[in-house]
Amino acid sequence: MMTKDSPAIAFVNARIIDPATEYDGPGSVIVADGVITDVTLGHGTPALPAGIRIIDCDENAILPGLIDMRVKTGEPGHEPAETLKSASLAAAAGGVTSFVVQPDTDPCIDEPAMADFILRRARDIELVHVYPAGAATKKLEGKQMAEIGLMAEAGALYFTNADQPIVNSKIFSRVLNYAGGFNALIAHRPKEPWLSEGAVATSGEMAARMGLSGVSPLAERIMIERDLGLAEMTGARFLVDLISTREALGSLERAKAKGLEVFASASINHLMFNEIDIGDYRTFFRLDPPLRAERDRLALIDAVSTGLVDVIVSNHSPEPAEHKRLPFSEATPGALGLQTLLAALIGLHHENDIPLIDLLRTVTQNPAQLLGLDAGRIAKGAPADLILVDIDAPFALREKDILSKSKNSPFENRTLQGKVLKTLIDGRIVYES
Repeated sequence: MMTKDSPAIAFVNARIIDPATEYDGPGSVIVADGVITDVTLGHGTPALPAGIRIIDCDENAILPGLIDMRVKTGEPGHEPAETLKSASLAAAAGGVTSFVVQPDTDPCIDEPAMADFILRRARDIELVHVYPAGAATKKLEGKQMAEIGLMAEAGALYFTNADQPIVNSKIFSRVLNYAGGFNALIAHRPKEPWLSEGAVATSGEMAARMGLSGVSPLAERIMIERDLGLAEMTGARFLVDLISTREALGSLERAKAKGLEVFASASINHLMFNEIDIGDYRTFFRLDPPLRAERDRLALIDAVSTGLVDVIVSNHSPEPAEHKRLPFSEATPGALGLQTLLAALIGLHHENDIPLIDLLRTVTQNPAQLLGLDAGRIAKGAPADLILVDIDAPFALREKDILSKSKNSPFENRTLQGKVLKTLIDGRIVYES
């Protein structure tokens, strides 16, 4: 928790959108001492104490701050690509008030001291909330279980091998079994390593025409079937990390129908783009998982709208220019996302007629519940992690506007909608446009 030394503020004449209470309508919110002290629904201004700062929202939207469960940073080890501070600046500008750092840093977050390092750096920076995800195996090598229990005590919110699949089923079952003992969440990429090796695109007509090495969508389903079987065997809380294909969604649906405690995340990039966006070998669209066919994208959107997919993440992966200005097959996969996650969600809302409150649930209430955070809601006593947004305001993302140290955004020079006007952390305004 950050220092709570901000003055009391009343946000009046606002549109409150709160997935946790299913409310989308007019109201006012008062914050003081780092928490929400009052929420008034309906039109009109509530009685306010003398001396309070009043912000007229002009019917713009107040939302719970976004929670991004999957963010890569360069710190520690690769600071030229991104630091925790530059990532935090990008997050605040994009309305993300909490994010979870993936453990594939250098050194890896596979012991309590590294988890504590991330938390201490975030406290020193004093911008948004930053939490560590702990490595499921030591050095992400998939050979020996990491110190999951001790990292959980140190503040790691969940455990994952990042983009490295745990091939050894016995090791992975041990991870799930051990984590189940204290209800820890385990996330795993459904990526069959041998079929995926060397692939830079999804196999099919597009990859063949472009001469790119492809991987069948079945590689995702093969691994997800194994993972869900092990989750059923162990009873662990399990997150399918970055699901992206229609075939894999069927496996997820069957597992949920059995009553297993399984969840799924999807990248905003796979909801917004398809393999056609690669175009003339544009490396900002070189991603992992690779962009899929349009049928997969539409199936993923439907899964979000029905609640089959629980969480949307930015999968923020900063890569410096020298890693992207290469032939497509040689470029490092990854794209920025912290600063554009909210705007992309608003675009998804307009283009697919999905209620905005349902999309916001995937980046507020749902991740808060999965991670055990007291956040993602607008209620009396809740942390004052809030954003004020002009949902209808268009803007074009230019390179000069990107706050990350790397500039590899697939949304660069695109017109987006939804401008963050203010971001509050524990009642402190940390960003204003």
